[in-house]
Amino acid sequence: MRIATFNINGIRAAQRRGFEDWLRARSPDVVALQEVRAPASAIPDGVFGEHHLTYEEGTVPGRNGVAVLTRKEPEAVRSWSGTALLRHPGDDHVEAIDLEAAPLARGLKEFADQGRYVEVDLADAPITVASLYLPKGGLPEHLQKPGRMREAPDGGARYQRKIRFLDAFARQLARSRRTARAAGREFLLMGDLNIAHTRHDVRNWRRSNQAEGFLPEEREWFSSIVSPRTLVDVVRRHHSDVDGPYSWWSWMGQSFANDVGWRIDYHLATPALARASISAGTDRDPAPDRRISDHAPVVVDYDLDGLP
Repeated sequence: MRIATFNINGIRAAQRRGFEDWLRARSPDVVALQEVRAPASAIPDGVFGEHHLTYEEGTVPGRNGVAVLTRKEPEAVRSWSGTALLRHPGDDHVEAIDLEAAPLARGLKEFADQGRYVEVDLADAPITVASLYLPKGGLPEHLQKPGRMREAPDGGARYQRKIRFLDAFARQLARSRRTARAAGREFLLMGDLNIAHTRHDVRNWRRSNQAEGFLPEEREWFSSIVSPRTLVDVVRRHHSDVDGPYSWWSWMGQSFANDVGWRIDYHLATPALARASISAGTDRDPAPDRRISDHAPVVVDYDLDGLP
């Protein structure tokens, strides 16, 4: 089974840049999408081909939005807001449906309507798949220096919001993983986590120690959610102790051409599912002027024959 995660940075822009060609050529069975950034009514017709769409668009206009594409209609769907759009191939309806309310971990309520998380139980494999778009965050107040930042200093507000999210999401993630296990399912979290975990995940890691996404406390949090017994970084399992493969490059300058990137898009799988992975990497675009997004798809092939 081929499974991918892809921050598309806006479905309408991604379509113009070749998303449909990538989807046909790579033919993934499951795709987790982040930053769809469109109301349901504005999603281009047919852009997802023969896949079923599960979409949590959120309530922030033009921002966020997470989805899961599947070959077969999911057995179950859960979102933090309690609603999601479920669309079969060829359908054009735009109304989200109410889902069975799922309990939220303490601290997640403020993020529930932002279109940051959706999960589905696959119908053709014993796996629960989740798509996550984690807040980018910012710098703590003591690291903010006016004139040296792309954004105006905010007193650490964006940083504090991300820390609140991380604290709450760790509790929710443990709950989702245990729920999947109790149902006899493996669990796979995919998405843009906006954190580079180790020095192998940032090209210029020495200069990034005081950059959002590579702060020590962010990396410590990441270490707390992965382990050989809970969740495994699948791509790193196949590319141990090497730089990259990166999944994000700035649009600015020569970052892409010089491969000055970050690895911030992940497959985090329960151990048995991680062991079932047979190949893993990123679909890096062939040239700067042929980029679909500022992110690259992260694609993993799994041999599921050995799963219960």
